[in-house]
This record gives sequence, structure tokens and C-alpha cells, in this order.
Amino acid sequence: MAELDLSAGPVEYEDTGGDKPVVVLLHGVAMDGSLWRNVVASLRSDFRCVVPTLPLGGHRRPMRPDADLSVAGVARLVAEFLDRLDLRDVTLVMNDWGGAQALVSEGRDERVGRLVITSCEAFDNFPPGLPGKNLYASAKLPGGIRLAFTLLKWKPMRRLPVTWGWMSKRPVPHEVMDAWFRPLWTSPEIRRDLRTYVLGVPPAGELLSWAEKLRQFDRPALVVWAAEDRVMPPEHGRRLAELLPKGRLVEIEDSYTLIPEDQPDRLSACIRSFLQAGDASPP
Repeated sequence: MAELDLSAGPVEYEDTGGDKPVVVLLHGVAMDGSLWRNVVASLRSDFRCVVPTLPLGGHRRPMRPDADLSVAGVARLVAEFLDRLDLRDVTLVMNDWGGAQALVSEGRDERVGRLVITSCEAFDNFPPGLPGKNLYASAKLPGGIRLAFTLLKWKPMRRLPVTWGWMSKRPVPHEVMDAWFRPLWTSPEIRRDLRTYVLGVPPAGELLSWAEKLRQFDRPALVVWAAEDRVMPPEHGRRLAELLPKGRLVEIEDSYTLIPEDQPDRLSACIRSFLQAGDASPP
């Protein structure tokens, strides 16, 4: 793992390198870049895959105490990350976390050549669904974040609808989830960062304005949505594809929100087809 010291703090990232088209892949809350491990394994032969671990709870190095870790603040951190690595004409891919849509709203998308939005927060679905509401309620209580993730040491808890049961149709390997949660189990500073983020969600009106400004994104965009998603409504995927001037939609069967876990091969095929042939449909 490489590391950049950004304005908010240190950000670790994986970079497969090479002089190839750049794909930057963003994960969601209480995860790290390993969410994309199977997709990166498929794409790395033809694309330079750059995968930062964002300060959303799965990060191992805490942010500065005064860091702006609101949704928009983390989106600006993504823009700073692209600037520091001087990445251009990037294909920006997001899953679960929808904050990168704020890049367009704030005019910080000049380095983004294409968007790939896969089942994620959109419109006013922040925090998303039953798991998001449960996390938000925990964040409002003293010690709530610590208790919520301590309970996840008991593996059956991970498959409940209020935790991770509706995030992936197939259980994420326990060793992967252990690595995601370990920073929250061991570090008060990481728990502080996550709590700051969860409580920093803007009001619904601002969130809806972000979505409206996607109409200004005039570059190719692919929306890939899980047809059976219980956390990110499939209707949101259809609406996003309609908002984007050059948007197209693919719905993937037999998957919940974490398509990189449930259907990595089909998602990789969609991304590859979109980037190489301009066609959103998987072979």
C-alpha cells in the first residue's frame, strides 16, 4: 500500500501502475479498498486501477481532529487525491458510498472523464436504508459506534438486515470483514472519524440538489444497479441514468448493494465493455 498525506490526514491506496487508462474505485462506509479486490484482479491487465481507502471507518490511519469529514468534505478529499497523483481523464467508479456525486455539484470533476455509478447512495437516501439508519442512530449515542461494531465480532450478527445482511446476497468472507472492522474495534480515533462522517450528512434539500447537478455532467456515464437491492432502491438507478445526459443503465440480477462482492465478474465485464467499446452491456 502506498500513502499520501492529504489536508485531512494520511490516505492509503493501492495502485496497479502502468501507462494504461486510469480507473479509480471508491468504496463505502466501514470498508476499505479490498471491496474491489476481485474487480481489480479482472481489470488490471488493461487498466491502471487506483483504489484509495477513504476515511469512512475502514481506514487504519486516523484523520486530523479538525478534518472536514462531512460527505462533501470526503468528496473534496477525493478531488485532492486525484490532484496530488495528477490523474487525468479518470474513470471514477463508486459503490455504496454516493458522495462522489458531490464532485460534480462542486465543480471538482475536471479530472473525471467518465463516471460509473454502481448501487450507491443517491438523492436523499443518506444514510441509506435500514443499515444506514441503524448506524446513524448508533452515532448519536455516546459509545454507540463502539457498541455497534463490537457486536459485529459475533459473526451471526453480520447477516442481520440492520447490519450487513442486506448489503450482499452472499456473505462477505469473514477474514475480509474482520479487516474492515478491525480499525473500529481498536482505535478510538477511527471511531471518532466515522462518527463525524455519519453525523455530517447534509439536509435532504442539499442532497437532492447534488443529484440535479448531474445533468451538467456531459461525459459518458454508466449506471450499474443491483436489481434486487434492498438498501439502494433500483428506481434510483433508473432516475440517475435519466439525469445524466450521456447515461446508460445496466441492472444486474442476483445481487444486493455490494455488486463487487456478489457479481464481480459481471460488474468487471460491464466496466470493461463500457471503457473499451462504449457499450454498457456485458458480453
